[in-house]
Amino acid sequence: MPYAYDDQNIFARILRGEIPNDTVLETEHSLAFNDIEPQAPVHVLVIPRGPYVCYDHFAQEASDAEILDFTRAIGEVCRMKGVAEGGFRMIANAGEAGVQEVPHLHVHILAGRPLGRMLQKPD
Repeated sequence: MPYAYDDQNIFARILRGEIPNDTVLETEHSLAFNDIEPQAPVHVLVIPRGPYVCYDHFAQEASDAEILDFTRAIGEVCRMKGVAEGGFRMIANAGEAGVQEVPHLHVHILAGRPLGRMLQKPD
């Protein structure tokens, strides 16, 4: 499936410095920042700097350096926020059925309270 990247999406604009963010971590290939509408006491978004729509796009086209940096950035955010011991949820939505709202790969790291089941079994 070809991926059409929209360079006017909010995360692309954040990466260009057009929109401010509450930065948690910056690396060569990634940016992590606090969500402006947190759904948990800890709610950090981690995004790659490259123009990737979703995780499968990233996995297929990103360089090894980008993949390693993004993965390590997620781990570093978890360490910085101290979420590993108590548990956390990591979510990356993809496409319309996955309820992806911004067409730029982003991982949500949520923690700080019991989060409940991610999905309910259909009736």
